[in-house]
Amino acid sequence: MAQTEKYIEAVGRRKTATARVRITPAKQEKIVVNEKALSDYFPLEYVQTVAKEALAKAGEKFSVTAKVSGGGLKAQAEAIRHGIARAIVKKNEGMRKEMKGLGFLKRDPRTKERKKFGLRGARRSPQWSKR
Repeated sequence: MAQTEKYIEAVGRRKTATARVRITPAKQEKIVVNEKALSDYFPLEYVQTVAKEALAKAGEKFSVTAKVSGGGLKAQAEAIRHGIARAIVKKNEGMRKEMKGLGFLKRDPRTKERKKFGLRGARRSPQWSKR
């Protein structure tokens, strides 16, 4: 990587949230989500830490820009973490074992189960009446 302008792009997903993440080596860590600062987009502190987890383990400083759509705030933060981890592994293959051990490279497949015909929800059956 000769230029500092060169970025690495990766996609992260969780539930119905999708994040397109670009990381660029930088002197100061900066995260921008949908053209807003991380603290403006995610007002809750614990959701911000979820998004930053992969960066904290990287050992290098990166500037991150993410485009996120779908899902809720927590799912979006986990999608960003997934994308950042994938991008870091693309840049440095030696980080793969650490990121995989922390579970950041696994796409969490748990989504809401669809409602079935004749039932009240996905599995809940209608109330039984004797007479």
